[in-house]
Amino acid sequence: MAREKSKRRSSGSSRIAGVLDIGTSKIACLIASVEASGVRVIGAGHQRAEGVKAGVIIDLDRAEQAARAALAQAERMAGVELGEVAVSVSCGRLSSHNFTARAEIANGIVDESDILRLMRAAQAYVERDGRALVHINEVALRLDGMPGSRDPRGMAARELACDLHAVTADEAPLRNLLTVVGRCYLEPASHVPAAYASALAVATEDERRLGVTVVDIGAGTTSLAMFADDRFINAGSAPMGGTQITFDIARALHTPLAEAERIKALYGTVICAPSDEHDAFTYPTAGDDQGVMFHMTKAELAEVVRPRVTAICHHLRQRLAECEMTAYAGRSIVLTGGTSELTGLADFMAAELGRPVRVAGPQAIEGLPPAFSSLAFSTVVGLLVAETQGGAGRRIYRDRSDGQDSYLKRVGSWLREGF
Repeated sequence: MAREKSKRRSSGSSRIAGVLDIGTSKIACLIASVEASGVRVIGAGHQRAEGVKAGVIIDLDRAEQAARAALAQAERMAGVELGEVAVSVSCGRLSSHNFTARAEIANGIVDESDILRLMRAAQAYVERDGRALVHINEVALRLDGMPGSRDPRGMAARELACDLHAVTADEAPLRNLLTVVGRCYLEPASHVPAAYASALAVATEDERRLGVTVVDIGAGTTSLAMFADDRFINAGSAPMGGTQITFDIARALHTPLAEAERIKALYGTVICAPSDEHDAFTYPTAGDDQGVMFHMTKAELAEVVRPRVTAICHHLRQRLAECEMTAYAGRSIVLTGGTSELTGLADFMAAELGRPVRVAGPQAIEGLPPAFSSLAFSTVVGLLVAETQGGAGRRIYRDRSDGQDSYLKRVGSWLREGF
């Protein structure tokens, strides 16, 4: 099949969209055809991640090779060659900012130039002290202090005020992530907080409207995204996840990491049933060439796993207690990410956090391979949802290499699509 360069290519009413998730344990890519009738996945690829630790690029060459392999797999399946992709971001100590930006309306009628001035001021406000803008969305609009319409252009007012939520990251880790994308001969069409993407994949619209916190426990990071009134209002991440549980098992059992990962996937649990006291498994020890196998029960394994899960719960409880937006996001928690597959995790976290908790995988999309329907692929599926079906709030992105003119074009696009 002939391969064709696709840079958000349009053919009639259809276009091609590509998304890339560079995670700690895997790199995943999806390519979809976006048509008036809906979204259809036409290409998918994933590879074991290399050169990434806790979501941060630590080896550009190895990360590039793994990303190229995942991209090539998806492109071969789709029969197209991507020119740009949306990229997930979990690195750089993601931080949320909720604030209000204001603009005086000189001629008394709101137009696009007024909104552009407001957004430039908002960007300058959050991009300080080495922080880079990753995401920004509108929460509420006010004209002269009163709630405004969704489209303020053409309205009479002396002042336009916009309540905004922005997510920023440390500049250097974000640049390294985008460098890997660039070395794959791709442009970063947008960068999306990984937690936001996961939330769009697993939380229902009703949940986002009523208030929900989505927690994605991946291999190297645990991230959360809060929603209220179907608006993204807070995000955060911490360098802790399933890889640390694997290391705990490897150290406690003195077994190779690959074997520890297998044990975690097959027998890992945090809440024991009576039968777990007698349900045993065998494993080899590291460096033993004699083929001697050792035994452990699932109940004993739970004692190894539970402290790390408790530490993750402690972090989440502290994060929820300190965040001023928690009251708006309600009490419900949705868990996703590969580590959420641990047996009994939802019940354990519900008891630890004192909140209702459910585990959810990504929504079904036409053409999505069955393997991508697991909890481990929530972020990449959510990226596709964000890029093709919209989501909570209105977003602005700015490629780090773009100039001001390009940035203003992106804001103009946001205005046309959002209002």
